[in-house]
Amino acid sequence: MTVGRVAVVAALGLVLAGCGDSQDELRDWMEKQKAATPLLKDRLQEPKSFKPFRYDGSEVADPFSPAKIRLVADQPVDAGRQTGPKPDTNRRREPLESFPLDIIRMVGHVTSAGQTFALLQVESVVYQVKTGNYVGPNFGRIVKVTENEVTLREIVQDGAGDWAERENSLRLAEGSK
Repeated sequence: MTVGRVAVVAALGLVLAGCGDSQDELRDWMEKQKAATPLLKDRLQEPKSFKPFRYDGSEVADPFSPAKIRLVADQPVDAGRQTGPKPDTNRRREPLESFPLDIIRMVGHVTSAGQTFALLQVESVVYQVKTGNYVGPNFGRIVKVTENEVTLREIVQDGAGDWAERENSLRLAEGSK
């Protein structure tokens, strides 16, 4: 072997010897950390016991019943068969019916000549509405206006083609007072 190769092999041997399994410094640090960590004196609370809730909706029509699904799948929606309230589709639509309720905010109210008006904001435009005006895509008609809330009665259609009324409301936005 040449002197150069011997020197390289010797240097490599020294480097590998320096990478020994000595982890004394790490063990000392771990012992110091264990000693400095305070012990927990408070006991953790026992977890609350779980009491299962049994839903008994036997008096309510099951929306997923095979009979209801078959009824919807087998029969087309028949306008003559529909029951319940029906929306007035022949009237002129109002501007706020073009927006979903989740982007309409109530920002205030105004009382003038005994009539209470709500101030509803969509994007940067504020609209003044009163009882009887329509709001939202589900034929929502305003039935009550107070200083903190606008109550709507919407008419929605289920999968079987029947119309039903539901109540919804828009509350005064936080920080608007």
